[in-house]
Amino acid sequence: MSVGLARKAAAIGASAAVLAALAAGLVSSPAQAATTATAAAAKAKAGSKVTVARPKASTRDYEGSCPVKISFSAKVKVPVKGKTKLAYRWLHGDGSKSKVKTVTLKGKGTKTVTVKQSITFKDDIKKGWEAVQVLGPKKVTSKKGYFSVSCEKEEKLKEVRTHLDRSVSARAWVSPSRYVGSCTRGDRIGVGGVIKTDRPTWVRYRWVLNGDVVDYGKVKVYDARKVGFSFAPRHSQRGWAQLQVLRPDATSSNRAYYKVWCKDKPPVHVPDHHAKVSASSSVSTTDACSLSASGTIRSTGAARVKWSWTLNGATVSSGVATFGRHGGSESVSFAADKLTGRHAKGGNVTLSVTGPNNSDSSTSGYAPCRSEAPAPKAVPTASPSPVPSVPATEKPSK
Repeated sequence: MSVGLARKAAAIGASAAVLAALAAGLVSSPAQAATTATAAAAKAKAGSKVTVARPKASTRDYEGSCPVKISFSAKVKVPVKGKTKLAYRWLHGDGSKSKVKTVTLKGKGTKTVTVKQSITFKDDIKKGWEAVQVLGPKKVTSKKGYFSVSCEKEEKLKEVRTHLDRSVSARAWVSPSRYVGSCTRGDRIGVGGVIKTDRPTWVRYRWVLNGDVVDYGKVKVYDARKVGFSFAPRHSQRGWAQLQVLRPDATSSNRAYYKVWCKDKPPVHVPDHHAKVSASSSVSTTDACSLSASGTIRSTGAARVKWSWTLNGATVSSGVATFGRHGGSESVSFAADKLTGRHAKGGNVTLSVTGPNNSDSSTSGYAPCRSEAPAPKAVPTASPSPVPSVPATEKPSK
């Protein structure tokens, strides 16, 4: 290409790419070279353009109670090649600006990012607007998205929304409210409550124990619903529990007070399911017709054993013997000072035992009472018949 042709191409604003094309003989004239360069530049510019849509409000024209939270969103299209950082901020209708936020994008091609924000309004906004300003990779600002807020007065709200209002109440109690016993992990205090509503609704609540939140929950309440939790006291204490309703309307129950006195319980013997019980007995009597019986109760393990003495089938004494984990033996006795009636004629004495797994008995017999021999009765002696006396002068007749 001659020097003169190069000067003409430069004069009409041809780019370096056009000059290279001319040098290669791809175009035949300066006019065609300029047209090709303009199209290529426009295509390249369109591919690297950042665009921002007009922001949209979740409620464009709001009317109702205040404060109210309204959300705004807008779509941003960013050309990405490799790793690109999108930097943006929100512009508010009152002239203020939000903090700059960044999003890192990776890949190749055009990426669409939806940016969002929420604003709480306490007063009327007749004609507000929000916009998004992109600061990088290229600076561009969206069109304004308009909205309005109209806060209704309290009197008007009562008239319009009476049929929508919910009545929620709560009550709490502690069971037992006074506790005396051991304070181990397995010993727990129950806390109960009831939530009431005048119409079916979802209720979110929480439990507060001595000022600390200890449990949360969410239930559907149609008329009344019971809720509760339990805790294990580790030391003697006084305290209170309260049921707090968070939604739909904030309210709290009464404070349910309680008192805990940690006191060690006597050891409890858990019955041994393999323990066996047995009994043995002996009986002795005296000449005075008194009787004494002695026996031994045995157990091979922890058990609560019932025992009884019977005299000729009639129960005369009974009781309960408790054995620990290793079992053992215990002596029991029975005595009768004076046997009378049928018992004096001899019979049987039985010691019976009943344990968690079996029963046993031991019977001993005794002889009739020995009574003292009665004194012999005196037998009267017959006196001899009198012999008639014969006078000395008389002689017997012949």
